[in-house]
Order: sequence, then C-alpha cells, then structure tokens
Amino acid sequence: MALWAKARVQMAGPWLSLHRARPLGTRASAAPKAVLPFEAMPRCPGNKWMRVLQIWKEQGSENMHLDMHQTFQELGPIFRYDVGGRHMVFVMLPEDVERLQQAESIHPQRMLLEPWLAYRKARGHKCGVFLLNGPQWRLDRLRLNPDVLSLPALQKYTPLVDGMARDFSQTLKARVLQNARGSLTLDIAPSVFRYTIEASTLVLYGERLGLLTQQPNPDSLNFIHALEAMFKSTVQLMFVPRRLSRWTSSSMWREHFEAWDYIFQYANRAIQRIYQELALGHPWHYSGIVAELLMRADMTLDTIKANTIDLTAGSVDTTAFPLLMTLFELARNPEVQQALRQESLVAEARISENPQRATTELPLLRAALKETLRLYPVGITLERQVSSDLVLQNYHIPAGTLVKVLLYSLGSQVPQWETARILQKVSDGTTQGDAQSPWQLCLSSFHCITKHTLNFRHPHLNTGSVQARVPQGHVV
Repeated sequence: MALWAKARVQMAGPWLSLHRARPLGTRASAAPKAVLPFEAMPRCPGNKWMRVLQIWKEQGSENMHLDMHQTFQELGPIFRYDVGGRHMVFVMLPEDVERLQQAESIHPQRMLLEPWLAYRKARGHKCGVFLLNGPQWRLDRLRLNPDVLSLPALQKYTPLVDGMARDFSQTLKARVLQNARGSLTLDIAPSVFRYTIEASTLVLYGERLGLLTQQPNPDSLNFIHALEAMFKSTVQLMFVPRRLSRWTSSSMWREHFEAWDYIFQYANRAIQRIYQELALGHPWHYSGIVAELLMRADMTLDTIKANTIDLTAGSVDTTAFPLLMTLFELARNPEVQQALRQESLVAEARISENPQRATTELPLLRAALKETLRLYPVGITLERQVSSDLVLQNYHIPAGTLVKVLLYSLGSQVPQWETARILQKVSDGTTQGDAQSPWQLCLSSFHCITKHTLNFRHPHLNTGSVQARVPQGHVV
C-alpha cells in the first residue's frame, strides 16, 4: 500500500544536495568489529507523541519520506524511530535489505494496518492477504497467484486495461481539441485517479463505473469518495493505539467505518452479480479476476470477497501515483517523451492486433517506467518484523523488532530521472528480466495508459501538447 504515496514531490536535485551532510553509507565501512547493543543505535530526535499530534494537525504525513531521508543524512544508514505507540528501525542500504531477505522465513511478518483490522473485526469480516501473516497469508497468496500475478493472467486482463487506457486518452484528447489554443493546462491528478479506479474495477469485477464520462452516476462518485475518505482516515489513525484514539478521534473512526461500509457494499453487489451470471450458465468469456477465482473454486466465497476488497483498495493509489509521476517526468524531459512517442507509433499496429505485446514491444517505455518506480516508489517503506535476532550495520536487532526499509532513500542515491539510465536499460536488456514479477501488474497498466497518452496527434497541435500541472501538495 502506498499510504504516503500522495507525498510532496520536490525537484529531484536541489533538496537532495544536503551540503552539510556526509555521504550516505560511510558509517558502514567504519563500523567496529564488536557488535553494538540495540540501545547504542542512533535514535531520531523528537517526541513520539508530538509526531502523532503533527499527523493529526496536517491530516496525514506527506513529508515523512523527506524527513526520514534527512535523518539518514544526519545519523547514518540506520536509526531508531518512535511514533505514538510504535517503535521501529529504519534502514536504507541494499546490504541491509539483503540481510533482511536472508533472515526471512516463508511466512514473513509484516506490520498490519490497525484501522483496517479494527473495521473487519468489528464487522465480522474475514481478512485478505494485505491483513494476514503466517500460514494463512501464504495459502491465500499461492491461491491468488495464478489469476492475479502470473503471466497468463496478465495476458488475459491486459486487453481490458488497454481498452480503458484508449478511452482515457481519447477523453484527454477531446479536452485538448476543445481548447482553441491547442494546448491544455490542468490538474491531471483527479483524472488519473479516476482512470485507475475504472481500470481496477474492470479488471477485478468486469464492469465499468462510468467515471470517464462527463456526468458519472452518483453511486460511482460515492465509491470514489469512500476510497478517498478511507485512505485519509487510515493515515490519521494508524499510529495511535485504538484504546486512545477511540476517545480522541471518534469522528475519524466513524468516517473510516462508513467509508469501508460503502466499499464492502459495492464489492458485495459486484461479486453477487458475477456469481449469479456464472450460476445461470451465461456464455463465458473472460470478465475479470473475480470470475476466475469463483470458477477455480479453491477459495471460499468469503475469502474471495476479502481478498478482492484488499485488491480494490490496494490497486488505486499504487497505480495512480507512479503514472502521475511518469507523466510529470516526461513533461520535463521532452527528448525522452519524443523518443517514447516514436517507439509507440512504430509498435502501434502490432500492439493493436495483440495488446499483450505492449510489455515486450516497448522496451524504452518499460525502462522509463522502471526509472520512475525507482525514484518515486509505489510504497515509501517496506517493513518486516524480524522473527530472529540479526545484525544490521553492526547493531544487534532483537527478534520481534519492526524494521522498515525506506525505499525512497534506497532508490534516490541517483537523485534524478536520468535519460542515460533509461537508454542503458534498453541497450543491456535489463528491461526484460522480470516478466514473471508482480511489477508486471503495475507495468501493464502504465504501459497501456502511457502509450496511448503519448499517441495524441492532431494536424493543428504540437506533438505532446498536453501540459500537466502538479496538484496542490506536490510542490515542484
């Protein structure tokens, strides 16, 4: 989940200079031979409850990735951090990621979102993969893989995403053509958010919400508002023990529960519709992931519902934010934009015949998307609750400690979206090495929408004449 994905974006360069800071990672080579106790690890200064008050005041934690990155510069590649009732360790070097992975069992322990768990427990709902640890997580994940993460599954739902991307690009193109100046300046974030919701529900449930029309129906708009309210309230509630926040943030809890109620109601209606269509024996054609899971019949209906709702919530901002930042970087790298457009035009006929070829026919676009994911990661952190003692940066880490990898700092050691890196990935073939990776899900959606957006063409317009204004809260 990218709960901090709508984080403040600043020009990648000036703020990363940090002239007073020493180079990251210098402490790693100078570490003493004797393992130091956990208590000797540097601690991020500040009061843990004041941080919670700041999150409440700002209605989120948009700058957390920048604050943590600055702290790495000041304290070195590892430090302790406390916020509210949570205690954690932050790391950012590849060697520490490797050690965490080596120490991990087949049942990784992750920090779970307490507000989401509280809702499901109160309403008596099962939990999906986002909210599970241990053997049940592994069982659900293995059963979901064939219809969600496998390459054959990707090939099935790519045409759905491709069609949605075509409609979205045509919607933007129509807005450009309506402007007499031949250009369009707008806050594109809401449009991208609607596109990702529309694409997500189509891939999952096989139905469209009509969000790309000029007058979406009220139910669709309520669904959007429910998702937005759920994300906003999650960030404000996740760091405070519920026994405290139930008294201090009762209205926020009520908003959180009401948002989830609407999301569950929508999912229930959609799943029941699909179930009835299958039961009536309607002519079958591929109509989304839920239908595939129901026909496979190796999960209970409640388990399918739980995991589908997790995917509904988890597939929106995780796609919208990287897509938005890709368009942003293309806007300020016109030479890459032009090269990508030429690549897309050359491959357009082959991809139109077979949309599944989008992930293999566009190596330059693929490299550009991966470069965006490096600099603007889908999730700000990746966390693990270590199951056994280990040593990171020569400090003892006790079993049970929550360790967070700040992906933002991990990917920002080369601080700019670099054309040379994109071209190098194409020339050395590294863009084709992860065909079976879960990133295929994101890359498939990004390929489709970016490809069609790049293909805007009109005899009276300049190539690529859509200008995107980064929305409020994303300072460039």
